[in-house]
Amino acid sequence: MTETAHPEMERLEAAAFRRLVEHLRLRDDAANVDLMGLAGFCRNCLADWLAEASVETAHPLTREEARNHVYGEPYAAFKARQAEATPEQMARMEQSLAENERVRAAAKSRKLDSQLDASFPASDPPSITTPR
Repeated sequence: MTETAHPEMERLEAAAFRRLVEHLRLRDDAANVDLMGLAGFCRNCLADWLAEASVETAHPLTREEARNHVYGEPYAAFKARQAEATPEQMARMEQSLAENERVRAAAKSRKLDSQLDASFPASDPPSITTPR
């Protein structure tokens, strides 16, 4: 992952987050199970990430408070309007969750490789690399 050196990146990210939340509130026809099946995250994930981000603050959010913020209403009210997930939707969601695990493990491996590359010499001593 590359970091952009924009001096106001946190403000821009916050604005993008607010826009995403607004969009998800407007599109309550997009079921969480479908979001999970396609993108590997849903409104609940977003709320969980928000609650996790608040842990180190003076006013941590509960999971329910974070969900209320993301949904713009109590989670139970949103859930009551949603249709029951089909077996096909559940299967896609399970595949997507497995893909999340796979890509996280690959990213972790790449990060470890990068850390090892930085901590070891760029080449072996000549006695190892010079043919006899």
